[in-house]
Amino acid sequence: MKKKRKNILIIGICGGLAQIVARLLSKSEENIRIVGVDSRSISSLPEIAKVEYKKIRYSRNDFENIFRSLNFDCVYHLGRISHARANPKASLAKRLDLNVIGTNRILELATQHKVRRVIVLSTWHVYGAYPDNPVFMKETNLLRSSIKHPDLRDVVEMDQLTTNWMWKYQHELDVLLFRPCSIIGPNIANSMTNYLKSEYMPLGHDYNPMMQFIHEYDMAHTLSYAKDQIPIGTYNVAPSEFISLHEAKAVVGKKTIPSSVYLLEKIAHLLNKSSFLSVPNYLLDYLKYPCLISNEELMKHLPENFFRFSTKDTLELLNLNN
Repeated sequence: MKKKRKNILIIGICGGLAQIVARLLSKSEENIRIVGVDSRSISSLPEIAKVEYKKIRYSRNDFENIFRSLNFDCVYHLGRISHARANPKASLAKRLDLNVIGTNRILELATQHKVRRVIVLSTWHVYGAYPDNPVFMKETNLLRSSIKHPDLRDVVEMDQLTTNWMWKYQHELDVLLFRPCSIIGPNIANSMTNYLKSEYMPLGHDYNPMMQFIHEYDMAHTLSYAKDQIPIGTYNVAPSEFISLHEAKAVVGKKTIPSSVYLLEKIAHLLNKSSFLSVPNYLLDYLKYPCLISNEELMKHLPENFFRFSTKDTLELLNLNN
């Protein structure tokens, strides 16, 4: 008897992480079809077996047409707009539309069209970096980042919306929410990666918080594995290792100018006025105060030695690919 083909939707397929997830999924099963959608141009995306690309606007009608035409077994929402782009305040309305309204639209359609599972990518930034943080942030800790930084409101609201939906509709739809630490790799261009690779950003000598980094492949592997193997819930994603910020910069191998965080803040303010390099205001808090996340819940559901790359490997490979 021929096995039923599984249909997978990946939202935000132009992203580097989404591309890796698509490749892993395409190799995971013989009878699988992957549809990758994005509002950005798909003309330069590489061909991947079993993957077809569609350029769509993130409107309800366009999304609804896709959900109606294909009976998806799993939907990956990896299309969150990050704050790594220059002039993040100017794009706040766009981020609210996709990150909050768009996520709600996706969850509604997934429930309506009886999708088996939806996997949503959030971020560790929702917790906020504060001097009174516990040693390890658990999934039950309050999401405080938008209290001090309103420009993170869209990320926090998206996260809370997904969590609420997860439990309200748990008998109709499996929802998983992942809050990874800093994802590092040659295909990732987030704020922390830009900071670690930059020779222009000083290193504050008056603060040296512990940090966590996960290689892009390990994060993609986690997302791919979650399609069938991880139960519904909210999960922090991070290796068990951590490293100080000063040591991380040294491993990457970039020369830096020791200075106070106060000076770093002034330089970041000037850079944010140009298109040369964007340094979100909230990132400066993570260069000062600890925000280590606990991986205890996730590790209950992952095989032993699941992560391939150590923290040092991850940082060294970032340097090699610079």
